[in-house]
Amino acid sequence: MPVTISTSYQQCIEACMKCMQACEQCLTACLQEPDVQNRTMCIQTLRDCIDICALSSQFMTRNSQYAKQLCSVCATICTECATHCEMYKDPHCQECAKVCRECAEHCRMMAS
Repeated sequence: MPVTISTSYQQCIEACMKCMQACEQCLTACLQEPDVQNRTMCIQTLRDCIDICALSSQFMTRNSQYAKQLCSVCATICTECATHCEMYKDPHCQECAKVCRECAEHCRMMAS
């Protein structure tokens, strides 16, 4: 019997997937920037954000009892990622920061 996913979970899953994609694109672009050495913390945070968004989506999809706790961690990491990305004026970083903040908001609501 398939697991029924609530509407709020579904919206958060979609926000996490969108964030994961934006972070992957930003990470790829950051690695091509001439100042890549200065972006080490940003790149590491992007990787963390990608991973936590994927994991949070999986936990919500299977309606895990730990999904809300994971969403709380996801919100923290997404906010941190947005802060790092906002330090760079590249369009890919600015867009990623916006998407990360949206995801963090969804995850915060899910965690509460």
